[in-house]
Amino acid sequence: MSTQHRMMDTSLALERLEITSSVGNRGTRLPGSVMREKTVPTSAHTHLNGCVPLTHQVAGHKYGVDKVGILQHPDGTVLKQLQPPPRGPREMQFYSMVYAEDTRDPCLLDLQGYLPKYYGTWSSPDAPTELYLRLEDVTRRFRKPCIMDVKIGQRSYDPFASQEKRQQQIRKYPLMEEIGFLVLGMRVYKLDSDTFDTYDQHFGRGLDQDTIKDGLSKFFHNGERLRKDAMAASVLKVQQILRWFEEQSRFHFYASSLLVVYEGSPPPAVPATTTGGAHEPLSPGGDGGGEREVLLEYNNNIEQSLSTMYALHKQGCTRPHHAATPDNGGWRRPATVAQQPNGNCNPRALEKLNQERGEGDGEQRGGGGRGEEEEGSERRKMRGGRAQGQPEGDDVEVRMIDFAHVFPSESPDEGYIYGLKNLLRVLREMLEE
Repeated sequence: MSTQHRMMDTSLALERLEITSSVGNRGTRLPGSVMREKTVPTSAHTHLNGCVPLTHQVAGHKYGVDKVGILQHPDGTVLKQLQPPPRGPREMQFYSMVYAEDTRDPCLLDLQGYLPKYYGTWSSPDAPTELYLRLEDVTRRFRKPCIMDVKIGQRSYDPFASQEKRQQQIRKYPLMEEIGFLVLGMRVYKLDSDTFDTYDQHFGRGLDQDTIKDGLSKFFHNGERLRKDAMAASVLKVQQILRWFEEQSRFHFYASSLLVVYEGSPPPAVPATTTGGAHEPLSPGGDGGGEREVLLEYNNNIEQSLSTMYALHKQGCTRPHHAATPDNGGWRRPATVAQQPNGNCNPRALEKLNQERGEGDGEQRGGGGRGEEEEGSERRKMRGGRAQGQPEGDDVEVRMIDFAHVFPSESPDEGYIYGLKNLLRVLREMLEE
């Protein structure tokens, strides 16, 4: 795609399937669009060189159910099967542009921090014509990942959709323009029962202005208390993404989502001899209640630290707007990102994968040389809301996903901005209650 006006025809935005179809006989259906899922590991059928279907996928196309789906590679990455044209090639070109090794565009370098890392394409020798995007598994480092997929924006169809497709999308959720976001699926760990509750797309479509707050609160409730620590960290990370959108006028995103992940299990008990910490845990009891005491104290301290977190965030995130070089908003596929079926299109990123595995910071960026990484590190210090003394929020991830309907633009993406602001408003109201 060379210019802003040379855009591919679009097809219907990604259909979201019921979450319950992926859990099979692993759980029990609760009243409404909810499934209670046991935490006992289940065996998965192996596909394509040891890959298996992604077991904790909460929304989107499911492998084995649709013609396309998501697999988990033995090396820990996830494989998203390329959708039919023009959606699949468009998403691949978008990732390739953002993660081009030679990019020095500050807008794209910042955007890398809000996307899953991209390791190029992959295909199996047994099925060389089936191409997959090789992406970071954002949930991999979590023990009990609580996951929510939220579609952002005032409309889930792009400007080039037919009238029939527009009406079809509007019928699915008529309140999209008013609310600005739609919960596509959730998976929530329940501490009291050691199970996961999953909520499907029908649950999200049933939420309106009067019930959206209660619907979101289910994602942050562990069966015993509301996880305001995870909620507060999520707010800070969504604020960072909002700042990026307010500073850029290069792209418009349609039918794109935020993937929110937080650690559902309580923080590990710290020995009673630990001193000097404001959040020093209580000594664990012999009945295993210490972990819950730790979590209780952690949540209680969140209330008094929220104002400090927001103040430090504002101090650490002020920076001028992107001074992007005009390029007519077109996709530029660098020669250094040649797509190859064997998955070696981004060897430097793949080399970093082994170094990153096990570190669990979820913050290192792919692509770019050493100089760009150091520059990006300084920029993240300014934008990441991690000023000295501020809680890091390491147990929460918020990433943008699904880019089959991203188009060049010359104006801010007001629809996406509206959705982010409304999501933040609801989360802040929940924190203040």
